[in-house]
Amino acid sequence: MSIGDIAGLIAAIAFVLLVGALAVPLLKLGRVMDEARRSLADVTEHTIPVIDEAATTISSTNGQIAKVDTVTTAAAEVSTNVSALTSLVAATVGAPLIKMAAFSMAVRGLFRRGEKKS
Repeated sequence: MSIGDIAGLIAAIAFVLLVGALAVPLLKLGRVMDEARRSLADVTEHTIPVIDEAATTISSTNGQIAKVDTVTTAAAEVSTNVSALTSLVAATVGAPLIKMAAFSMAVRGLFRRGEKKS
């Protein structure tokens, strides 16, 4: 064997050792990727029903909000009607009461003047 053959043999052995040393991390990386794929599949399997349930809940909530909006609108209309009714009652009853109070004050004043003269 010549020196060139020995150098070639050493280079070949070094290359085999290098390939062996690189194969171990690559195999471990392959296992990690397989485990990550399995974990992702499990997460997806458990997440899809949760998303479907959330969509159903949101749809139901939107229906309830529409009902609440209807009730709120009706309450606002009732409030407006009560305000208008209060104004009407105040105008209808209030003005005569004020006139009656003014009249009674005038009558009292007349009676008091009459008492002072006698």
